[in-house]
Amino acid sequence: MPLLIATTILWAFSFSLIGVYLSGQVDTWFAVLMRVALAFLVFLPFLRLRQVSVKQASLYMTVGAFQLGIMYLFYYQSFLYLSVPEVLLFTILTPVYVTLIYDLMAGNRLRVGYLLSALLAVVGAAVIRYDQLSSQFWLGLVCIQGANICFAIGQVGYKRLMEVYPMPQRNAFSWFYLGALCVAVMAWFIFGNPDKLPTTHLQWGILIWLGIGASGLGFFMWNYGATQVDAGTLAIMNNALIPAGLVVNFALWQHDVNWVRLIIGGGIIVASLLVHKWWVVPNAVTVKKSA
Repeated sequence: MPLLIATTILWAFSFSLIGVYLSGQVDTWFAVLMRVALAFLVFLPFLRLRQVSVKQASLYMTVGAFQLGIMYLFYYQSFLYLSVPEVLLFTILTPVYVTLIYDLMAGNRLRVGYLLSALLAVVGAAVIRYDQLSSQFWLGLVCIQGANICFAIGQVGYKRLMEVYPMPQRNAFSWFYLGALCVAVMAWFIFGNPDKLPTTHLQWGILIWLGIGASGLGFFMWNYGATQVDAGTLAIMNNALIPAGLVVNFALWQHDVNWVRLIIGGGIIVASLLVHKWWVVPNAVTVKKSA
């Protein structure tokens, strides 16, 4: 849980930096390639070719391709159609995706309690961010839901792989980032625009920070934290980023924030965590024992 909270704070700054300094100014595909390549370089020293099977390596590369490669392609495109607050709003369904996908991967029947606690987190996020939407929001909605689904597949897939095919997590992440890098390289060569590379030291600096910090360390911390909690808590924590991102957006650029909504919605998200921890999980364990 502490790793998930720390990563939430770390990522809260990414939304604003991308929306203000990179979106529409730097080629989307180059930004993705730069972030993923730097993240891979951080973990390159831990890449082990002889201590992992082809199947293991392929599976970890696949979840990396989804969570960091394909997800980023959708994510960066969404900023072309949405404001930063709208991007935050459209992430509210991620907890539901996490819960459903985990149950599918684990071969479990649908756990209604887990789904309800995730939906409670969605309600909290909706209270915070529901507002009038821009005219291009349908395209943005499609893009951000694609990103949400890929992000859910990646983090849940990583959690399941650690349960079924465990390996030291620093080694796992070297393969994880290699899979993401394969996607990013192909996207750059197919869709990239060499005429829209970063033009200022600030843009380069932000990309370097996003690659090493937000991606390289951030995804490692998040996925490592995901292996330490149950799927329901992981689902709910996906929406904790919304209030954190809005607070950062206000603190850095004094954008308007409805503090009443923020407090009420944030309270509902916290309540969803407490309900999940104190009621859903104990009841799920009791049902399992009596079966």
